[in-house]
Amino acid sequence: MHLIVDRQGLPLSIGISAANLHDSQALIPLVCGIPPIRSRRGPRRRRPGKLHGDKGYDYQNLRRWLASRGIRHRLARKGIESSQRLGRHRWVVERTMSWLSGCRRLHRRYERKPEHFLAFTAIAATLICHRRLAN
Repeated sequence: MHLIVDRQGLPLSIGISAANLHDSQALIPLVCGIPPIRSRRGPRRRRPGKLHGDKGYDYQNLRRWLASRGIRHRLARKGIESSQRLGRHRWVVERTMSWLSGCRRLHRRYERKPEHFLAFTAIAATLICHRRLAN
């Protein structure tokens, strides 16, 4: 499962992939899958302002792609930085993954078709958003 969340842990974009697919290959479809956010003034926001990621996303082509779209990135560099500095941002994603794994259908993958699993993941993300925004 691949996630992009906001600062409070609300899922903005969700994707699933096979276990043998590298995480860096899922970043571009996830960023493109973020829906437009309505604001009171001006045009709708179609991209995040800043993106935090771990060392799995440290590739020059991804850095260039994010910069060309105007997204500031904070990706840990392989061999240079420790992953601990991103811990204060990463726990938000880990908490959201924990919320998703609290759903019984997602804890174990019962579905054979990936479309069905993605549908159940989207339903769980919708429930997470509803619970967080209702409080």
